[in-house]
Amino acid sequence: MDSKVLFEKNLLVLSQRNPELASRLAGLGAGPSIYEFLKSRSGEIIPARLDSNGKAHPLHSLMDPVKEARRLIDSSPGGFLVFLGLGAGHYAAAALEKDDSQMLLFIEYGIEGLAQLLYQRDYSSLFADRRFYLLVDPSGPELEQCILELYQPALYGGISVIPLRARTSFEQLFAQAGKTLEAAIGRVSADYSVQAHFGLRWFCNILKNLKHLEELQGALPVGLPGEVSGKRAAVTAAGPSLSLQIPQLQKRRQELFLIATDTSLPCLVSAGIKPDAVISIDCQHYSYYHFFQTLGEESILFLDLASPALLSSRCGRHCFFSGGHPLAAYVSLFFRPLSELDCSAGNVTAAAVSLAEKLGAREIELYGADYSYPLGLSYAKGAYIHSYFDARQNRLAPLEAQSSAFLYRTALDKKIHADGSWYYESKTMSLYRQRLEEKSAAMEAKLIPVEGMGAKITVSKHGSSVSPPPAKRPQSAGFGKAEDFLGRYKGALEKLASPGKNAAEYMASLDNEQRNILTGILPVAAALKKRQADWGFQQLILETKAYCIARIDSWRGVHTPSLQGGVVDSLLYKQ
Repeated sequence: MDSKVLFEKNLLVLSQRNPELASRLAGLGAGPSIYEFLKSRSGEIIPARLDSNGKAHPLHSLMDPVKEARRLIDSSPGGFLVFLGLGAGHYAAAALEKDDSQMLLFIEYGIEGLAQLLYQRDYSSLFADRRFYLLVDPSGPELEQCILELYQPALYGGISVIPLRARTSFEQLFAQAGKTLEAAIGRVSADYSVQAHFGLRWFCNILKNLKHLEELQGALPVGLPGEVSGKRAAVTAAGPSLSLQIPQLQKRRQELFLIATDTSLPCLVSAGIKPDAVISIDCQHYSYYHFFQTLGEESILFLDLASPALLSSRCGRHCFFSGGHPLAAYVSLFFRPLSELDCSAGNVTAAAVSLAEKLGAREIELYGADYSYPLGLSYAKGAYIHSYFDARQNRLAPLEAQSSAFLYRTALDKKIHADGSWYYESKTMSLYRQRLEEKSAAMEAKLIPVEGMGAKITVSKHGSSVSPPPAKRPQSAGFGKAEDFLGRYKGALEKLASPGKNAAEYMASLDNEQRNILTGILPVAAALKKRQADWGFQQLILETKAYCIARIDSWRGVHTPSLQGGVVDSLLYKQ
């Protein structure tokens, strides 16, 4: 086939799934060739990369590249495969022959070199496959975002990175891509672990909170943003340093709009300080321990929609928000509008900072945010954990032993300040602090950490002097009753297309509405997959649908017949 005709054929197929890349390739002019094309003994055309001296380095075997590729792919675990370097596409063809290859992401650098490949090889069958995805010349953030958007462990299983060695050795950007991939995969894995642990609880809590949400009309309380923008905001975490900072808060209470994390609330109340707002994002029942004293009308409680339903009764004024759960986003679109808060950092302190900025604060002081265990202490005085340990202590488990067991439950790294004081830092605490620091760099508001005994928070940007405008409230279809909304939602779940064997092909076959429905139940799928690791993609989706429908029926008081495998049946009685 003529090279120009071959190139146009490749672009025609590519344009159907990636028109932006096809357009970039079509607009390229003739550039200096970086490849020489050889023929293997088996008759395949092999691209060979030219070095600075003009020497050709074949990217595949010159004996039988197809056999070489199949041997390598057969040793891979399947699932989500990331390839560094496209080459002649032999790795892709071999992977697509396997049913357990759920998604293939190819990363290539040098669009001019890619164009030269498309003139010499027929890639149309690869480009047409819904499991194949090509990313060309991505920046670090673009590559990270691609992994975060595409890789769903519950759907695709494990992830592997496979470099085309003869290609990656010629481009340093591949080495940087490897580091970016490692970081992105780490973030996805951490998020997936949380989903697998809390996915069922999140779903159940959201369903239970719909009745409470039915009574609320606005995304944010009327007038509250105006109150905040006139003051400097303060956020309290429950680190041990808060005990020393309480007197400072007491003196300046009237000039601050005070937002307490739920863990710090008992510390403030015991010191006679009533916050303007409290925020809670934890879905576990022990969040209730922070609220033994009912909040007065002067405070407003901000709750993630996935919070335990009982918490809303602890305060006369409460407001739900969407903290990132896809089902909460769906509820916001089709039932009641919810403000969105950035809870991606994974801890309530960062969420409180997001709330302060959302409410219009220009400057945010941060108290008690140690992100560590200074002098071996875990929480400030008054935190619920102290009374909890005190109530449980006996001769075999004294208070000190329980505190030590809590402190040393994970590996700790001892750090020493310049003045000789010290603190313990865990890997999780360090990650939380780093995410807050990253967040501060992107904020318009100025974050002001009050110096404490723990790890130092480095703020790399001082923000804008102009308060950001209040966010627009999302538009909602607005079903009047929770019963109506859940009836429609159940119907949408029942109509969700039956899955095939391959996740990527299934996702590509869904329209936007069906994809939103599926995305909303993926945390449930993660939780079920943790309990039944042997379930394949097809069974996992069917069982997840069955669980969610049965939960909705339970909420509505409808009897659900016994389900398929018994596993989902047993889980319904545990949640």
